[in-house]
Amino acid sequence: MKRLLFAFCMATAFSSLSAQTAVSPIPAQSSKDAEVLTLKETSFNFGKIAQGKPVTHIFEVVNSGNEPLLIENVQASCGCTTPEWSKEPIAPGASSKIIVGYNAAAEGEFEKSISIFYKNGKMKTVLIRGNVWKAPDQSAPLNSSLTLIKNLN
Repeated sequence: MKRLLFAFCMATAFSSLSAQTAVSPIPAQSSKDAEVLTLKETSFNFGKIAQGKPVTHIFEVVNSGNEPLLIENVQASCGCTTPEWSKEPIAPGASSKIIVGYNAAAEGEFEKSISIFYKNGKMKTVLIRGNVWKAPDQSAPLNSSLTLIKNLN
């Protein structure tokens, strides 16, 4: 009886150990959970920008789903950044553009986020950054050589 009880306990312990080390399969994503909006890039650096000179950059988005995709809204983190996008649905496999403008009025480094809302509350974020340098208050000094050349002609 002791041997039978010992064998039963060993079999139970062995099966529980092997059950704990078994790898459970990862459930596949359903088509509803699969990511449908793909960004070609998630950030852009303008580098140095002259103060008072607005700049733009185009972010490309791709519908990687099986149904038309509508970008519901695009919001910038501040009023100095203005996004523009198509209000038309993007066909499966097709791409669309989001044009992001930045008003380089304030001097110094900047980093702004732009949130893209789609498919009933899903969101992705892109970033723009750069450094605005102050333009000189006056134009460049007159070049006397240019006056000389003009007089010769």
